[in-house]
Parts: sequence; structure tokens; C-alpha cells
Amino acid sequence: MVAALKESLLDESKRDAVMRDVLALIDAEVSDKKGASGLAVKGGYGAVKKVGPSYIERAVEQLWPEFVDKLEPLWQSYNAAPVGSFSDYLVANSDQASDALLAVTDERIDETDKSVVKKFYGSLRGSAKKNVAEALPRVGDLVTTYAG
Repeated sequence: MVAALKESLLDESKRDAVMRDVLALIDAEVSDKKGASGLAVKGGYGAVKKVGPSYIERAVEQLWPEFVDKLEPLWQSYNAAPVGSFSDYLVANSDQASDALLAVTDERIDETDKSVVKKFYGSLRGSAKKNVAEALPRVGDLVTTYAG
């Protein structure tokens, strides 16, 4: 049995590096967005960052353990019969992976008192699954870096 992701992705000694890499992943995904929908993502992301300079960082810190929990069954399933990379596995199972990760934010968005965050999330929720699916290769690489 492969070690649980919590042991590596939530290891306190790796915390700063993992958080730095997760935030870099988010920035890279936003930066890569193109077209009208990309402008909307970039504009909304910028607006959320203006809510507070550390708003995104705090949100990631709070949500990361839940994301790790949602990734765990995918990681264990991949490692039961690994073919290709974990990134490849996530892409091949993008519906399941995207739905699992979005369940975290869907559950938490109602808890925020920041109207700009709710508005941004609501305006992009329809395309969120596509955006999460596009991020899965980087997510898989990040997981593999720390857990592989």
C-alpha cells in the first residue's frame, strides 16, 4: 500500500514549499488562460487578490487539507496499477478528479462573507470544471513531486 498523501502533502516540514508551489500553480493556470473567458478569470482573480493581499494564500492554506483528502482515493487508485504518470491518470479521469476538487470549493463558498469572492466564483462556476480539468497535469506533477 502506498503511503497516504497526508503524510507527504501535509507534512509540516514541507508546508512552506508545498504552499509556495500550489500558489505558483494557481498563478500559472490563471496566467495561461486565453480569450474572453481568460480575461474574466484574470479579472476575477485580480479582484479577489485586491480583497486582501493574502486572501488567496489563506484560502489555499485552509482548503489544502480538504483537496488532499479528495485526491487521496485517486492517488491510491493510480498506485494500485500505475500506468504513465499520475498527471496522465488525473487527465484520464478528469470528470471524477474535477468533481472531487470542486466539491471542496462548492461546500466552502457559502461560508465566505466576501461578496466579491462569491460573485467571482458564481460567475465562473459554469466553466470551473473545464478550468480544473486543464489544471490537472500541473496538479498531478505537484502531487508527484511531494508524494512520489
